[in-house]
Amino acid sequence: MTTSARPKLRDRLAAERAEGSFHVTDPYRVGSPVQLSPLALEVVKRLDGTRTLSDIQAELTTLTGGTILPLDTLDGLVKALDDALLLDSPALAARIGGPVRLPSCVGAYDGDPARLRAQVDALFTAPGGPGLPGKPAPSPHGRLRAVLVPHMDYARGNVTYGWGFKELAERTDARLFVVVATSHYSPHRYTLSRQHFETPLGVCETDSSFVERLDAVYGPGLFDDPLAHVPEHSIELEVVVLQRLLGERVRIVPLLCGSLGDCVDDGTDPAAAADVARMVNALRAAEAAAGEPVCYVISGDLAHIGPKFGDRRKAEGAWLKQSEGQDRTILTALEKADPAAYFGVIAAEADERRICGLPPTYLTLAAAGPTSGRVLHYQQFLDPKGRESVSFAAAAFYD
Repeated sequence: MTTSARPKLRDRLAAERAEGSFHVTDPYRVGSPVQLSPLALEVVKRLDGTRTLSDIQAELTTLTGGTILPLDTLDGLVKALDDALLLDSPALAARIGGPVRLPSCVGAYDGDPARLRAQVDALFTAPGGPGLPGKPAPSPHGRLRAVLVPHMDYARGNVTYGWGFKELAERTDARLFVVVATSHYSPHRYTLSRQHFETPLGVCETDSSFVERLDAVYGPGLFDDPLAHVPEHSIELEVVVLQRLLGERVRIVPLLCGSLGDCVDDGTDPAAAADVARMVNALRAAEAAAGEPVCYVISGDLAHIGPKFGDRRKAEGAWLKQSEGQDRTILTALEKADPAAYFGVIAAEADERRICGLPPTYLTLAAAGPTSGRVLHYQQFLDPKGRESVSFAAAAFYD
């Protein structure tokens, strides 16, 4: 790197002191962690895209009372940060850009295609499962508009996945699926991707026409966080199951939904938020112009309780039963397919149990406009030591 280069550190990295040094990590899990000395941290603080290495050298010489840090040392530090993908640089762009998003969840599921197919099949055939999907047939409940499924790893979400996806496989002829999913990494309300999604089962096409229509109607902002999709599991886990069920025929629209915490705090229906209203309108317009059946896949879980999530008590006993009761109230509201009623139940408890499926579920109900819902399965995962409990459900929505 030349002395005239102006390297820039990525935003939203985290630094923690650790035994006389600093541990820098990437919450997006794109870059590798690095250990920095206090002096190296002073260098890193100045990597803002406006300073050259010579500028930084001069500032540090003043800071240290005349000690000159060699430019080769500065260059080596910057190169190490770049190799760790912690800089906004061509190396980072090469990792996250391109037409295909690489899988990030292999390990949470099997990387071998044959074993992965068997793993997905077990979501249907394991004890308590619905069995493998049969031949498609019209639903007695009306046209299927959406399904709600978990995004827990397959081992814990298990047959709840199967209940939701069996309904999808048997009750819709759509091959275009808008996957509306919880965003776990980005602060943005909505983040879209143009990339296709690769898994061990192949490359799932992202429908570029639908994506561009969303972008045109919604307006600026949907691509402002290019890192949001890179580590995110909530779309990838659903894509794998869709690929197993429908093969190369499936296409997706990958839409991540950030928090509705501001609406919960204010006690105002999200419909009053300008960006939510724009997205509802954009989805409706994009679907109307699709020229083919469209089905929604809501990727979201229910309650997250226990010390892992900041609670002071273990997830056990009466609290688990109480939490299930609150979940059942939410699911009753879901069966009305009324986004305002659904939001109202969660807002009434101030989202104290961290219902991560709130944003994608609300948006889908508002945009797809189903008239009824049906809960297919419910489950509570409990860590044996009470450190955490996560609940989730499968549900279907019809008009």
